[in-house]
Amino acid sequence: MSGFWKTWMRVWCWAVLAFGAVLVLAAVPALDAAPRLVLGLVGGDPVLLDLPTMRFAFGLMGALTLGWGVSMMAMVALAHTHGAPVWRSLTASVLVWYLIDSAISVLTGFPLNAVSNTLLTVGYLIPVLVTGVQRVDAVKPA
Repeated sequence: MSGFWKTWMRVWCWAVLAFGAVLVLAAVPALDAAPRLVLGLVGGDPVLLDLPTMRFAFGLMGALTLGWGVSMMAMVALAHTHGAPVWRSLTASVLVWYLIDSAISVLTGFPLNAVSNTLLTVGYLIPVLVTGVQRVDAVKPA
């Protein structure tokens, strides 16, 4: 993967990191406007962030998402060097997250979160599928 698609993947990773940063802000009452907006967009009541347990939960999800974003950046860099096996592992991790997170979202009454998950997953899969980097016969970059 090179050029446009490589840049696409970097932007995708930065989007994951940015979303994690937004969620972390929920832990700080003076900085929680963006997480309240996100909560409202997926069908939740932003007033829930007034509860300390929700601040903790959102802040913790933000920390996990930031960690996931950093890991994804590292994996994408490794995938550009080591090729198909890393791309397949990275794709498996995205799909496991997508299936579980989206199922939980729908089952708990937040289907709009599953929609945003779908957009994020499609945003990942487009360059992976278009470039064929997961193929067993895919040549590692020089």
